[in-house]
Amino acid sequence: MNELLAPAEMAEADRLTIAGGRPGITLMEAAGRAVADVAARSPLGTRIVIACGPGNNGGDGFVAARILTARGYRVQLGLLGSLGRLKGDAALAAAEWRGETLPLSDIDFGGAGLIVDALFGAGLDRAVDGSAAATIAAINASSARVVAVDLPSGIQGETGQVLGVAVRADDTVTFFRPKPGHVLMPGRVHVGRLTVADIGIRSKVLDEIRPRASLNRPELWLPQLPTPKVDGHKYDRGHAVVVSGGFTQTGAARLAARAALRVGAGLVTLASPPAALAVNAAHLTAIMLKRMDDGAGLSELLADTRLNAVAIGPGLGPVEVARPLVEATLGSSASVVLDADGISAFRDDPERLFERIRARSAPVVLTPHDGEFARLFPDLATLPGKLDRARQAASRSGAVVLLKGADTTVAEPEGRATIADNAPPYLATAGSGDVLAGMILGLLAEGMPAFEAATAGVWLHGDAGALLGRGLIAEDLADALPRVFTRLFV
Repeated sequence: MNELLAPAEMAEADRLTIAGGRPGITLMEAAGRAVADVAARSPLGTRIVIACGPGNNGGDGFVAARILTARGYRVQLGLLGSLGRLKGDAALAAAEWRGETLPLSDIDFGGAGLIVDALFGAGLDRAVDGSAAATIAAINASSARVVAVDLPSGIQGETGQVLGVAVRADDTVTFFRPKPGHVLMPGRVHVGRLTVADIGIRSKVLDEIRPRASLNRPELWLPQLPTPKVDGHKYDRGHAVVVSGGFTQTGAARLAARAALRVGAGLVTLASPPAALAVNAAHLTAIMLKRMDDGAGLSELLADTRLNAVAIGPGLGPVEVARPLVEATLGSSASVVLDADGISAFRDDPERLFERIRARSAPVVLTPHDGEFARLFPDLATLPGKLDRARQAASRSGAVVLLKGADTTVAEPEGRATIADNAPPYLATAGSGDVLAGMILGLLAEGMPAFEAATAGVWLHGDAGALLGRGLIAEDLADALPRVFTRLFV
C-alpha cells in the first residue's frame, strides 16, 4: 500500500480493472459506499450536503447520497452543471438517486453539519474559477465537517498544488492507492485524515503500471538496513568522516558526526582544520579527530580507502574555503553526503559539480533545502511539483537528491522516489539538517545503497522528532535513535 499513483497511473488502474471484467459502475458504487462509511461517522440527524461535480467524482457523490439517505440521514445534493451533461458511469449513478438535485448556487452550506466535497478529483489540471470557486469558498466558510472524495477539490493530484482555491477537508477518502498530492505540500494540509479504500482494484495491476513513487515507509528500506552480526566488529560497520568548518563553525559537523555514530557507523572521524582542533577535541569522546589543513590534506586523509563515507558541507564556510574541500572529497573513492555550504560552493558553476559527481563510481547524496536547491537548479526551482523537481535534479546531477521540507522527497537519477509524511513541525530547528546528513552518512558507511540510505535517514529523523515531541533541539535527535530502533524492531 506504499505506492503513490499519479492521476494518469490511477486512470490506468481503473482502465485495466474495467478491461479485466469489473464494470466501471461497480467501482463507482464501491467508491461511493466508502465515502458514505466515512461520512456516517457523523451522528444520525446530521444535515448532510453533497456537492457534486460534472465528472466521475460527482458520480461517487450521487452514490454516497443514495446510501446515506437509506441509512436515515437528511441529505441535500447540489450539482455543478446540469443532469443532462453527466456521462457514462456518473450518469448511471445519478439515475439511481431518487432525491432532489439542486443547482449548487441554491445550496446553503452554512446550515450543514457535514459537507461531502465531490466536485473535482485528482485529475484536475486547471485553476478553479467561477461558480466552482464560489462553492469552494462557501464550503471553507462553513463550520461543517468536510469529507472530500478522492482529493479536496482544487488540489492537483500529482503536485499537491492549489489550483486557484481548494477545499480544506477534515477527511479525504481516496481509492486503491494514495496520490502524490495527498502527501506533498500544500495538498497535505488540505487533506485532513486520509482513508484509502479498497474498491475492488487488484494490486496485480501495479505490475503493469510500475509506479516509481512511494510513501517513505520502513518496508521500503528495512531489507537493506545493515544488521550487526554476533561475530562482527566495528571495522565491519564502516568508517565515516565528517569535515569540520573553522573554529567558530564546528557545531554542525559534530552534530553530523554524532548522528553517524548513533545510527550505526563503526567508527567516525572528524576532519578538522588546525584552528578548530582544540575546540573540537574539547567536545569529542568516541568520535576521533584528525587534522586537515586544506584540500590537499583532505585528499591525503581520504586516500585511506577504509574511510568509506564522507559528509561535507555543514558549517564548512565560504566558497573559497568550501570548494577545494568538496573537490578533494569528490576525488576520493568514498560515498559522499553533500550538504549546506558544500552545495552553495558551486552556485556559480553547478555543472562543474555535476561533472564531478557523474565521473565517480561511488554515490553522492545531495541534501538541499529549497534555497540551496535554487542555487544549483535555478530553472527547476520554479516547477510546481516537488516530486518532478527532485527527479529532474537527480537525473541532471547524477546524484541521489533529497529535497528537504515537511514533505521531504528523495529521488534517484533513474526516477525512483519517496515522499515522507512522518516529520513533525518540531524538526524545524537549528542543526536538525546536520543531524539528518549524519544519519545518512552513517548508513552509507555501513554499506547501505544511497537511495535507501537517504530514504531511511529521512524516516528515522522524522520518527526521532515525533518521539521527542515539542521542545526538541538538534542535539536530542541522535540520542533518540536507540528508542527509534527499538520501536522499529520490536
